[in-house]
Amino acid sequence: MENNYFTESPFKTFISFHKVINVLEEIALSSVDYRSNYAKALLKEVSSKPELMTGIDDFNFIKENEQLITYLLADLFPTALTHNEIKAVTLPFQNITFNYTERFKKILNDAGQTFDMNIRDFDEHQFYIMNCTLILNAHYSQNIDFGKPLFYDIPDANGIIRHYRILYNADFVEIFPNEEVKHLSKNEIEELIDNYDNLQLWKQKFPPHSWILKGFVIITLVDVTVENAVSNLKTYLLRPENKDSESKQKSNSIFRSVFKVPDLQLGFTMYNEEEDRFEKPVFKEETMFSFILLDQKDADCKNALCGCSYEYLIENKNVFIIPDVTEFAKQEQNKYFAEKLLSQNIQSCLLAPVIKNNKLLGILELASSKVRALNSINANKLELIMPFLEDTIIRTFTDMQNQLEAIIQKEYTTIHPSVYWKFKREAKNYFQNITSSKDYILKEIVFKNVYPLYGQIDIKSSSEHRNETVKTDLRNQLKNIIDIFDTLKSTSNLLIVEQRKFELKELLNEMDAPLKTDTEQQVQSFIELEIHPILTTLQNEESKVKAYFDNLDPKTSMFYHARKDFDHTLSVINKKLASVLDAKQLEAQQIYPHYYERFKTDGVEHNLYIGESIVPTIPFDKMYLSNLRLWQLQTLCEMELEHHRIKDTLPYSLDVTSLILVFSSPISIRFRMDEKRFDVDGSYNARYEVVKKRIDKANIKGTDKRITEKEKITIVYSHNQEEAEYLKYIKYLQFKKILEPALERFEVEDLQGISGLKAFRVKVLNTEISEKKYSYHELLDELK
Repeated sequence: MENNYFTESPFKTFISFHKVINVLEEIALSSVDYRSNYAKALLKEVSSKPELMTGIDDFNFIKENEQLITYLLADLFPTALTHNEIKAVTLPFQNITFNYTERFKKILNDAGQTFDMNIRDFDEHQFYIMNCTLILNAHYSQNIDFGKPLFYDIPDANGIIRHYRILYNADFVEIFPNEEVKHLSKNEIEELIDNYDNLQLWKQKFPPHSWILKGFVIITLVDVTVENAVSNLKTYLLRPENKDSESKQKSNSIFRSVFKVPDLQLGFTMYNEEEDRFEKPVFKEETMFSFILLDQKDADCKNALCGCSYEYLIENKNVFIIPDVTEFAKQEQNKYFAEKLLSQNIQSCLLAPVIKNNKLLGILELASSKVRALNSINANKLELIMPFLEDTIIRTFTDMQNQLEAIIQKEYTTIHPSVYWKFKREAKNYFQNITSSKDYILKEIVFKNVYPLYGQIDIKSSSEHRNETVKTDLRNQLKNIIDIFDTLKSTSNLLIVEQRKFELKELLNEMDAPLKTDTEQQVQSFIELEIHPILTTLQNEESKVKAYFDNLDPKTSMFYHARKDFDHTLSVINKKLASVLDAKQLEAQQIYPHYYERFKTDGVEHNLYIGESIVPTIPFDKMYLSNLRLWQLQTLCEMELEHHRIKDTLPYSLDVTSLILVFSSPISIRFRMDEKRFDVDGSYNARYEVVKKRIDKANIKGTDKRITEKEKITIVYSHNQEEAEYLKYIKYLQFKKILEPALERFEVEDLQGISGLKAFRVKVLNTEISEKKYSYHELLDELK
């Protein structure tokens, strides 16, 4: 038939009413006169249309004889039920329907003329094979269960999608083969059953139009909108990928089907129990919106809600319904919250606490632009969906906690990815034992026979610079106050001003001497307790006094200008150099996976540990150690160059010095559970840690000059083979025009318990600096 939605079928289909006509012939012979007479009259009408008996393959015939078919099927479609039942005549799994009940007609009329009624998630593959299974069951006496639920999704007059379960009555259909059809063997049937996805095989065994389907099927629809919407909600909530704008439309559509509110909007607000605050959900705004917070990131619960809603939702954990927001706004205590809702065109809303184990997780928000669209009656439908929402919110919270822990792990702890496997294995051992109620003590994490590499870029004379900026700020503040007191001399009779000015000058003279540990604190205390009370009384009279207070740092109530420039310069240098090191580290991990940690103090330090115990799955060779040493030296050169590039853009001039400590003996490192970091293990290995802590302050042997110098890299070593190895690296980088040709060699002064250290010192060649130049603001933008 031309009107079939699915054109290819194993059946040649004929709509026939022969079974109904046969029943009418039996009734015509009965002794019940009114029944017999009715049947005879109808059979007389039918006799002129033999196609009703033999079969119809032209849908136009159905249209032309629509009234006669209605009379013929009157017993199957009783008039008394036509406004209640959703029934029609159809063919199996096809979207051809006719002879509708009045209720079915209304549903289709409400959907509109453009609506195309198709079975949900049903394609040609399923259509063909399900028709074949009809043949297997009817003709080959198989008992194949192919009956997955089938649904129509039809919009109502308000645009709400309603869901209808399809039920078929096949009592009036017959199936039989064409004459040329080959009978299938048992093996062929089993082969088909085992190959659902092989459509070509099914078409081979059941070629198109090789069987006859004669008769009709009665389709009955059952409105399962709420049940189906809940089922869809469960499926939707289980999908972790629902994080885009389409998922928001999907969730809104599901809730509209449940509540039968065409403009229903869904929102959610998270609850922070520790701070009693509402927070925006962790989803993107296009996925989930908060009507309570609107454009706020978070808010105090009592401020965000009115008193009664706070009591209902937070304290009593009950559903709070506002059927008419405009009426709700007339009460003064509700005004703030109501106006926020009205600004979003919300005329009725429902706020439901999402609770798990008596703990409030957040607030589910349902909103509509129609008054009383949400009310105390349809609020009861929440009972159908809240259990699934609670489980999903719990899962989301758990995922969020896992992500937060992952961020903490990555950003705030020293468990590097290279050693994470060992922590994970030990944690798994612990978990498996405690779940089996066995005692288990966590074992220490130790990596033996690893080679250490230590390097640093230090801010030269940072303590002296810091002290000098402190003195500069103190000196400027004292001078400013003395100048104000000089101005007050002619206008004030306060004798105490002269006394305080004398004390200020004494403090100013002290600024010429080296800064003592407590000098800053003493000056700050004196100014706050003795000077500011005087100036505060004169603030409205003297413009200089007002300008003075405007110049104070709001946190310390002191001048913070030179020190601010120093602190900011130090921070920018640290961030920039650390970013270079971190980026290069990603490349270094490709040489051979190794442990890496970095510290920012007055400069940037780093530790590397490489060895087979860290990556037992990859055989270790000292070639990897050599590669990493060359990488470290070259990276320090790049960090030196990066500092030279940004130096002139910074508000305070600071130089840096670079140092590498070479240590060729393998050591062991242990994770200190109390300090939550790795440290060298054992007394012999402790020598390396002692050298590392003291070496940067060491002098050249026999002099009072430091071993480190600005724009130069110092390499400290102990053995001749280390000297020979690093000479090769230096010559290579000199050839690459990264290091200058001049090379200094010297011995390092004896440190406490340590002697025999030697060092190279070589300058980084600044002529190879990249053409890229920074402005100060460009530099800050890049660091952000």
